[in-house]
Amino acid sequence: MVEAVLRPTRPYSLRLTYGGSWTSALPEGRWASAQQRSDGSVAVRASCERAVEEARFVLALDDDTSEFHRRFAHDPLLGPSVRRFRGMRPRRRPTVTHATIRAVCGQLIQASRALQIERAIIRAGGEDPPSRSALASLSPARITACGLAASRAATLARLARTIDLEGLRGKDDALARLGRERGVGPWTVGVIALQGLGRYDAGIVDDLTLVKLLASLRRRWPEPGETAELLAPYGEWQGLASIFLLQGFKRGLVPGASMNRAKLVRSAA
Repeated sequence: MVEAVLRPTRPYSLRLTYGGSWTSALPEGRWASAQQRSDGSVAVRASCERAVEEARFVLALDDDTSEFHRRFAHDPLLGPSVRRFRGMRPRRRPTVTHATIRAVCGQLIQASRALQIERAIIRAGGEDPPSRSALASLSPARITACGLAASRAATLARLARTIDLEGLRGKDDALARLGRERGVGPWTVGVIALQGLGRYDAGIVDDLTLVKLLASLRRRWPEPGETAELLAPYGEWQGLASIFLLQGFKRGLVPGASMNRAKLVRSAA
């Protein structure tokens, strides 16, 4: 076991991201845990030095989001959430494969059910966190048996067998490559970008909570893809903006929007 004290690029809050502490299994049996100290540093315990470096990525310790906070702290829509959640990061997965499973399982179904299916697929592959080879070993029929719709199971199996998922990290064309795949839309690309690739430039377009937010603002139910207009002003930060808007809307921090109004719009649609 090794211990390290890491200095995250500020602003950074492990409490806002993971509730104060973090523990995770990592590839090939490695593991790591972390807590943030009162001075802002992050104390990491890990199985080995490689696990410490993996923890750096998963916790997004080296990401400089100061420009995001500076530019949007007083944005009419996003500003209150940016100020309230200063230092929050997306919750990343240890492997791109895991993020891909999460993204495909989460397409257009209830979140709790999606998580059940995700866990079943990971168990079936025999590795946690899942590797590309573990996922590729599962047939579409086996994935369907885990509860995923047949079309999505086919998409997931094809992605694992035809794309070097882990090799997408750091590739400029990664989002375009994913977006060309049948069964992979903007929402799926956005989730993989945030949780697997560590990128902030792809918004979670058509996320149901963002759809409700926009419905509340515009007093009508949005068309498919319309949430892209909501995120476009945030440019290369629209992925991170998605996360802040999601959290802010749930807590009543988005001016002019409310869950109750979204319910009324939905019932009238």
